Amino acid sequence: MPSDAPKLTLVSHHLCPYVQRAAIVLAEKGVAYERRYIDLADKPAWFRAISPLGKVPLLIMPRPDGAETVLFESAVICEFIEDSAAGPKLHPDDALERAKHRAWMEFSSAILADIWRLETAADAAAHDTATDAIASKLAWIERDLGDGPYFIGERFSMVDAVFAPVFRYFDVFDRIADLGVFAATPKVRAWRKGLAARPSVRNAVGDDYGKRLQAFLVQHNAHLIKLAA
Repeated sequence: MPSDAPKLTLVSHHLCPYVQRAAIVLAEKGVAYERRYIDLADKPAWFRAISPLGKVPLLIMPRPDGAETVLFESAVICEFIEDSAAGPKLHPDDALERAKHRAWMEFSSAILADIWRLETAADAAAHDTATDAIASKLAWIERDLGDGPYFIGERFSMVDAVFAPVFRYFDVFDRIADLGVFAATPKVRAWRKGLAARPSVRNAVGDDYGKRLQAFLVQHNAHLIKLAA
């Protein structure tokens, strides 16, 4: 992607972890872009007209003829930026290693589904089921991690970009209650710490992220909020 290319637009929501993935990859690859936030509870007509699934992120790219190309789905956006932007490579060169990385990226989406169940669980049973599922998945990651600070050591990869938003949730959750999901995974804890220090990760959300997430938990009557009492 040429450095003088017109600026891209990342259509975003303040809390969406999939938007964060794209924002991290764009930052790591040094691609200039601007954000355009929408309210997913009140989707504007222009958004509904260009988003086949009604989801964020979208990446809007101006074309020389004045029209625009729209990409949807975070994985597709991240892979496009990886393939088209100059920046450091975020995937391994080896085909098998790339496949393994993509498998772990899919695994992160499964954890995000568990987190959704956790933050919307209104009773103790649903809450405990979700936390157990997260802890079980983190145990699988623990088996595959090296010495860090990132997934494959010193080099930041696409796997790091997709897991950073997973771990960010717990920066807020931990201030409410100790869920214990990282208790048996010291390497994952170290990985989480390394990712939190990365500028692209820190800057993927606004300063009000924590307040917005806590308000979401209150809105959904999450059992997690009740634990704080």
